[in-house]
Amino acid sequence: MAIFEMLTWWYARGWNVFAKKIRVGLSNTMDFFSMNSLIRTLFKPFRQISAETAGSDTSLEIRFHMFIDRLVSRFIGFFSRLTLLITGTVIIIFSSICSLILILLWPVIPFIPIAGIILTIAGVTL
Repeated sequence: MAIFEMLTWWYARGWNVFAKKIRVGLSNTMDFFSMNSLIRTLFKPFRQISAETAGSDTSLEIRFHMFIDRLVSRFIGFFSRLTLLITGTVIIIFSSICSLILILLWPVIPFIPIAGIILTIAGVTL
């Protein structure tokens, strides 16, 4: 009776619980990389601490240096965010593929010990 209840749970409620946990895990991975925020701020300056706004009495040389500082900050921000976007995308795709494989293998998992016993009796070794 216990085996029947275990198999009933495994193929009904357990599969659903497992799929929900995988969905939450993928959502947490997407949240970890903050893909929406990275895309939204792709061209924003990167931690621009010392860039000030130019006043009316600021010389042209200082304005040019401020422009270059902001431009360099934007390039650094762009490439750092682009690197995170690419890394996050690769990890999310890899996680999705692994999750899909696990969901598809879920029905087979209870039979793996039986297959192992049969293969051992047949003399199959690794």
